[in-house]
Amino acid sequence: MTFARTALATALALSLYAGLARADDDTTPATTTDSRDAKQLEAVSVIAPGETRQIQSIGVDEIVRQQTPGSSPLKALDKLPGVQFQAADPWGAYEWSTQINLHGFDQSRLGFTLDGIPLGTMGYGVTDGLQVTRAITSENLATVELAQGAGALGTASNTNLGGTVQFYSADPDMKAGVRVSQVLGSDSTRRTFARVDSGDHGGFSMYLSFVHADTDKWKGFGDQKSNQANLKAVYQWGDGNRISLFADGSKRKEYDYMDLSLTSQRALGWDWDYLQPDWNTAVQIANALNGKGDYPAVLNALPADYGKGDATYYAGGGIRRDGLAGLSGSFNLGGATLDATGYYHADRGEGQWATPYQASSPTVPISMRTTDYGLDRYGITSALKFNVANNDVEIGVWGEDANTNQERNFFPLGGQYTSLYVVYNDQAPFMRAFLQHYETKTRMAYAEDTLHLLDDALTVNFGAKSLRVTTDATSLVPTTSYAQGRMRASKGFLPQAGADYKLDANQDIYASYAKNLSAFGITPFSTSQQAFDDAKSRLKPEESQTWQLGYRAHGDTFEASVGVFYTRFENRLLVTTPCPAVVTCASSLNNVGDVKSRGADLAFIWKPVHGLSWLNSFSYNHSTYQDDYQSSGLIPTADKYVVGVPKTMFSSSVSYEIAGWRANLEGKYTGRRYITYTNDSSVPSYWVMNAGVAYDFGAVAGVDELSIGLNATNLLDKRYFATTGTNGYVAFDPNGYNQTLMAGAPRQYFVSLNAKF
Repeated sequence: MTFARTALATALALSLYAGLARADDDTTPATTTDSRDAKQLEAVSVIAPGETRQIQSIGVDEIVRQQTPGSSPLKALDKLPGVQFQAADPWGAYEWSTQINLHGFDQSRLGFTLDGIPLGTMGYGVTDGLQVTRAITSENLATVELAQGAGALGTASNTNLGGTVQFYSADPDMKAGVRVSQVLGSDSTRRTFARVDSGDHGGFSMYLSFVHADTDKWKGFGDQKSNQANLKAVYQWGDGNRISLFADGSKRKEYDYMDLSLTSQRALGWDWDYLQPDWNTAVQIANALNGKGDYPAVLNALPADYGKGDATYYAGGGIRRDGLAGLSGSFNLGGATLDATGYYHADRGEGQWATPYQASSPTVPISMRTTDYGLDRYGITSALKFNVANNDVEIGVWGEDANTNQERNFFPLGGQYTSLYVVYNDQAPFMRAFLQHYETKTRMAYAEDTLHLLDDALTVNFGAKSLRVTTDATSLVPTTSYAQGRMRASKGFLPQAGADYKLDANQDIYASYAKNLSAFGITPFSTSQQAFDDAKSRLKPEESQTWQLGYRAHGDTFEASVGVFYTRFENRLLVTTPCPAVVTCASSLNNVGDVKSRGADLAFIWKPVHGLSWLNSFSYNHSTYQDDYQSSGLIPTADKYVVGVPKTMFSSSVSYEIAGWRANLEGKYTGRRYITYTNDSSVPSYWVMNAGVAYDFGAVAGVDELSIGLNATNLLDKRYFATTGTNGYVAFDPNGYNQTLMAGAPRQYFVSLNAKF
């Protein structure tokens, strides 16, 4: 409550200060000045001159114009070096399957923010944030900034061991207007987007948008629907003063795609999925699993020792409802600038699985198993920036309180069902496996100094942050699978330093070092109480140290960057679960040693003539475990490659605009990925290509702007494994039985009509 009052008081103080400052200021509000500065980009950039870290950005052109409308901005990042993004759907929006890796670090060890508001790890399970596609509609983004390896020191994240992705929303248009976009395409896809801008009125502007999307799954039964509203209001005055409010409301329903294994794909095909609405086959499998009868003939293609009862289930789905609001202010204090943001996020959700491991009744061997989520979090970020001689100084703080509930419930089923709704709201569970309550407090402070030397040819920055994250867990119902207690990750000195030297007006070299710490999160509590009590005193939080060295160059027709990196990842924590994913049982958590990563990134953009842009990127990543570990015997993982991470990736994308026409073609190669810690099983490499063409009619019959576009995803109709590790990884799986893979979507087409009034 104290922290909440502080947040409210800060927001009110900012608003009061804004009003007083406006009353005393006779300066005419700027109506054409873009206060976003570098946060508004049109295209992709692989250089960031003067920055002491590897930073690359994508803008509106890559996020909106070259992708199928509604695609995740993470999908656009996939063309940059060091980035690996996977999803089972053509938009990168189906959350169970979406993953992004940077330099060998998975999504749970990265940091994500929207306008400085922390998005947590954007994981499927609701613990600390939300996926960016639920936080903002892609059409309302201005740019996305990627920092592989070492994010900005003040980034509001307690998990950014391997880099950060920072999303920035677009400001309202200075001219009043309406935008409308309609998409139709494969699998009965229908997506409607509308946005109304107020235009500028004495320094005030705002927009309100709404989008509805509905598509059938590309295989199996079910659809995926979402509704989302965004509001942004900005008030600007004087010399750089502004207040902005951003609000988001999102509702999403998704029928799941079935997780595959190497063996199930070979035996049952790429289109193998959940059984819904085939209730009788699901009942037959459930009975056979419990020793009552035989498995259906369709499963005879699987080996005799394959766990046929887990080859598929009747149905699965996910439901999420989010509300996000952030009030931000940037104030010119006369020699200093104060930036501050207060935010609040609420989420309610449910993950569903029709499970044969718990019967509804003596005659119905399947029940509905739900994981029910509740999250409320609020926080403040602030930074004071000022200059002393050649020193740019920044000091800041971040504080967040989060309250999370997670529970697992079982509900009776009477037979076939074909609807997706929040079961918890309509029925009472007949069994509750666990009900956990978590209170997490994050406190971070940092200070950084940037020096400009040798007539600005040399930039040196150095600083440090202090981070403390405390999580208290309480078991609200008796359980043997989850523990209660307290875990704290804390470090008083986490340094970061870097230097950039301009060789001339078009070339620079840079070097950087960063040390980071990750919070424990709720993972340590997914063990038995005895295991937790035995482990908590010896568990250390995960840490990383990253070194980068690079060269950047740019000219009238090109941008180029080359970077090398070395990362040491210490105290890697590994969760092992001795049961199928659909079953609730206690896991074990162990420190399994270190990981070392080294590699190189290359990127080159060539623009030989007006309208033509060609981006090529190449990544090499050698990430290996350094230690063996014990888990019912020795697991020989030393010198084995990190799971899910390709050693090489290559991307090439070309776009051309002429006389109202715009066309783009892109291809991405992803190398082989191991799916066991001992590297005895892997998924093969693959190429995927996407293409698009559009025509801009200009002003037509009272419409200011009118355009039509056609996008084709997976142009060559490649069948491949997109996502790995959806149900975690195992130490050994030489036969390829672990169902932890997602098939990529086949070729699909989408037509979009866009108008602006």
